[in-house]
Formats: sequence, C-alpha cells, structure tokens
Amino acid sequence: MADALLIFKPDAAYRLAARAGIWGWLKSERAWKIKSLDWFQPTASLIESHYDFLVGRPFFPWLRDFMTALPLVVGRVSAEPDSLLQMRYELGETRIAQSRPGSLRERFGIFGGLNCLHLSDAPDTGATEVARWAKFVQLDRINVELSTTSERADHTYHLRSLAAQVASGTYVEEASKMIRELLAAECDLKGPDLEALCRITLGALS
Repeated sequence: MADALLIFKPDAAYRLAARAGIWGWLKSERAWKIKSLDWFQPTASLIESHYDFLVGRPFFPWLRDFMTALPLVVGRVSAEPDSLLQMRYELGETRIAQSRPGSLRERFGIFGGLNCLHLSDAPDTGATEVARWAKFVQLDRINVELSTTSERADHTYHLRSLAAQVASGTYVEEASKMIRELLAAECDLKGPDLEALCRITLGALS
C-alpha cells in the first residue's frame, strides 16, 4: 500500500457543492482507504517546501497566497500504486483546460490552477509529502466529517466562463463582480474570509 497526501484547495474546501461532489467520490473508497482528514491552515514556509519545484515561477506568489490564506482540508489516503494512478486519472489533469471530460477537475475546476484537489502523484512523492505534512497536522485520524450533499447551487461552468473573460481582459470589472457574487452564493464564508476567497480566486486570473 502507498500513502498519498490529499488537500482540498480553497476552491473545493469552501464551494460547498463542489466539496460535496468531490467528497462523495473520495468516500466511495472503491480501491483506496481514507486514513485521515482535518482542517489545517498551512504556513508560507510549508507551502514553499511543498512546491519547491515551482519557487521562482511568476505565479508562485499567488500560489503561496492561495494555499495559506484560509484553512484547508488535509488528509492521507492509502492505496495500491495502481489504484493511486486510477485515482489520479479520475481526478483529471492539473490544468483545467486540459482536464479529461468527465474527470473531477473538468467537472468542478474553475480555471488554470484553480483545480480543486491535490493528490500525490506517485508512491515516492506521497511518502515524502505525508512525512513533511505530518510534522504539522495529524495524519492518522479522521477528525472532520464532510457532507456528500449540498443545498447550495453549483456555479462551476458560469464561474469558468467568467474566469476566462477576466483572464483575457474582457469585461474584467463586470465579470470579477459576478465571480464574487457567485462565490458568496456557493459558500458559507462571510466578511474577511469571503474576501480572502475572492481575492485568491481572482488572483489566479491575473
């Protein structure tokens, strides 16, 4: 069995319909076992270590902000290596525009790196990531229970269209305003936390 680190990124942790859909897939545990799950807000240094291969890229300041602005749902999954590959296939490619039709990222991802979920891509990577994150968050116990249903609307495809407009410089002000409204409708966040979610979402489009 191989371990894999699992992270609900902010665009999945707080958009309730997206979170429910992704959790429903994970909880099916067809060829894997969820070993831990908890809310945890990473530090900048942890994210810099986790994404050390991306440090120096133009988008890295946004990525660091994206992954540290709010608590995330972090966990550990155990699976046979072949089953882990199947999970990665069902999750879909990293960038939304290239994600396979029917994959989780094609279904719930918004744009570019707003791709819902991190899942270790190989047994060696998983072992390294789990060891690193276990120094900061408990990875041997399920401490939260997520719902597989949500009464909130799922605005993924509308958000994706608006995100493309912002990224291309078309109707930026109007589309940004609507993105903020749709995110507020999809989640339970208020005040500074909602503003943080909007900021890091729009930050991916600049």
